[in-house]
Amino acid sequence: MTKVNLAEKLALINEHWRPKVVGELNGQEVKVVKFQGEFPWHHHETEDEMFMALKGSFRLEFRDKTIELDEGEFIVVPHGVEHRPVAEEEVEVLLFEPANTKNTGNIEDEIYTA
Repeated sequence: MTKVNLAEKLALINEHWRPKVVGELNGQEVKVVKFQGEFPWHHHETEDEMFMALKGSFRLEFRDKTIELDEGEFIVVPHGVEHRPVAEEEVEVLLFEPANTKNTGNIEDEIYTA
């Protein structure tokens, strides 16, 4: 058991859209990532995905609505739901999802995959 300082982990990230694993439990990964701009539309066939705004705000766009997330707020996107995160300015985000979940979901995009 070791404690994790999210601010320290986020300070090590220099790129947008490349999540870094900071913890694991029960087949799930806790990741931190920095967003800025628009991510491609995608969905995950079998994995639900949690997004939590740690610093800054962003929106999750869905085909039928948009949800704004401010610091301290989170949302769980059910599997199969097409979505894309969008951040006008850099935002720091906590992700919680099954291990080995590709951040690009059903699309192949070398720009966004680590």
